[in-house]
Amino acid sequence: MRHADAVQIVSWEEAATALRVVRTAVFIREQQVPEELEWDQFDAISVHALVVNSAGQPVGTARLLPDGHIGRMAVLKEWRGQGLGSALLTKLLQVLVKRHQFQVQLHAQTSAIPFYKKFGFEIAGEEFIEAGIPHVKMTLSIK
Repeated sequence: MRHADAVQIVSWEEAATALRVVRTAVFIREQQVPEELEWDQFDAISVHALVVNSAGQPVGTARLLPDGHIGRMAVLKEWRGQGLGSALLTKLLQVLVKRHQFQVQLHAQTSAIPFYKKFGFEIAGEEFIEAGIPHVKMTLSIK
């Protein structure tokens, strides 16, 4: 599977079930994020990136809010380390460029800082707790 080709851009309306599978497994079950914090009004207005495996099962997702905020990036544990996170992020950055939005921000779990730094994101501010997990705000100016 070529990862870049595996990433689909979908809407919440058409792919909510698949998106929920990944986010429930990673955020709610694995990371113990309270379910009421996971689902919000922004899903319906966001662009979502989805990766499915060769059997058509969802294995990764991320979302892009209208203001250029990337979030809810998740890859199922057994699929990590294969470049899917990079493919998801790359696809959303391409969407931003097509929209002529060149300022990106996200809240990175502190364990993911090195991943985002590889893409040129920089830390902007102090560490904070979100859903019980340490995060930092990171920003990127796309050139």
